[in-house]
Parts: sequence; C-alpha cells; structure tokens
Amino acid sequence: MKNQLKTITLLGALSVLLVVIGGSIGGNATYVFLAIALLMNVGSYYFSDSIVLRMSGARVLDETEAPALFAMVRELADRAHLPMPKVAIMDDATPNAFATGRNPSRAVVAVTKGLLQLTNPRELRGVVAHELAHVANRDTLVATIAAAAATAITYIANVIQWGAIFGGAQRSDEEGEGGNAGGGLLMAFLAPVAATMLQMGISRSREFMADEFAARLTGDPEALANALAKLQGYGQQMVAAGAEGPKPVTASLAIVNPFAGGGLFRLFSTHPPIEARIEALRAIAHDLGARVA
Repeated sequence: MKNQLKTITLLGALSVLLVVIGGSIGGNATYVFLAIALLMNVGSYYFSDSIVLRMSGARVLDETEAPALFAMVRELADRAHLPMPKVAIMDDATPNAFATGRNPSRAVVAVTKGLLQLTNPRELRGVVAHELAHVANRDTLVATIAAAAATAITYIANVIQWGAIFGGAQRSDEEGEGGNAGGGLLMAFLAPVAATMLQMGISRSREFMADEFAARLTGDPEALANALAKLQGYGQQMVAAGAEGPKPVTASLAIVNPFAGGGLFRLFSTHPPIEARIEALRAIAHDLGARVA
C-alpha cells in the first residue's frame, strides 16, 4: 500500500509539473499544456504495447517456438488469475525481461536470449512471475505514461530554452512581462530534472511491489533473489566489456538495469539497488517460512 500511494503521488506530480511549466510562460499556455497532458496520456494508453515492442526490437513468438517457456508463463498466469499473455523474445545477450500492454488482455511478456541462457528453470520462473506482477498491477501502463510525461516535459522545456535564445525573453521584457519570461526560462531548466526524478521514483516503487507479488505467487522468494543477483552480476560484466545498456523506452520496464550508477545517480536510477531488493525478498522468504512453521 505504501508503494502504491507513492506511485499515485509521483504520477500526479508529473502531470502537475507539465501544467505548471505552461503556467510559468503565461497567457493561455497553461490550457495548451493541460491539453497536451491529456492527449499524451490517452495516446500512451492505447499504443503503449506496440510502441515498446517496436522500440525494443522484441518479436512475438509462436508457442511451437518455445513450448517450455509458454508452459511456464501459462502456469503462472493461471495462478495469478490472469489471461495468457503474448510471449516475445529479444535477440540480446544481456539477461533481462520486461512486460508491456495497457491491460492484462493485451499483455506481452518479453525475455532476452541472454536470460534464457543464463538462468535455470527455477530462476526463470521467478523472473516470469515478476513480469506478470507488473501486468497484474498495471505497472506497464503506469511506466509508459510516466515516460511519456517526462519526455513531453523535456521537449517543451527545450522549446522554451530555444525561444529565449532567439529573443523570446527580450520581446517579453519590452512588453513589461520580463518576470513571466524569466520564470518560464528557469522552469525550462529545472522541469526536465524534476520530471526525470519523478519518473525514476515511480519505477523504483513499482519494482518492490512486483518483487513481493512474484515471491508470494511462486512461494519461492529465494529463486527470484538468486536470479536478480545473477542478472545484475552478469550485466555488470557486459557493461565492463563495453555493451550498450537497455533502450531508454524499456530501461524502466526491464527487471534489472545493471547500467545504473550509484550515489547521487540513484536518484535518476530506474531501479532500486539490487541489494535492497534481495534483502526484501529474503525477508519475505523468512515470513513465508515462519507461516509454514
């Protein structure tokens, strides 16, 4: 419940920020940007799955291509009372997975070839359960809307900055509206940073929720904890070898992001620290063990 309320608060803050950046310009800009926010959310709702699949390079599989994977997904979807999602694969050596789709009936669970090669069936089951948790919690839609809002804010801020450079601020000064212009320019610099931090905060809160859902769905929190440690470690080895990170559109959707930095960079990270996630999963394992006893 705590993470759910945090998500709602952060997502609301993104929409408010989009409207405020319009208000800082003055005139009818507030209403224009409010309309943009509404159109952006509607577009994200209807096209989130196709956008993510296209930009990630994922290919939807036929069941005959991966019968064991389909059987695992179907068994876990049944346990979670979800319709069978589509299954997709990415030709990527980095071990990872994500889910997309605006609702359970349009969900897609995508895995990389690297994930299938690195994990054992028990660990893979934990990863699949984590992705189905995102489907059940509508996280895929939330993440896509948050990403779209942050992107829109950044583009709008760029327009304001370029307008100021080419004399927009000077014209406002001549008309006696220098305060509005200055406020708009300041907001243009601060808004993208704030939007990114809000988007990343939303993503981090949903990861903890999905881990807990998966742990309780499978009854095997240690399997997911082991998978997370293995994915993070292998991904970091690939980073050191010069591999590219997840595409921006799927970075916040992927189960791990080994390309995230530490320290202050965690404020802009799409994922909580792996150590914190593993600790939470082991606490759930202890709780489940105590209940069984």
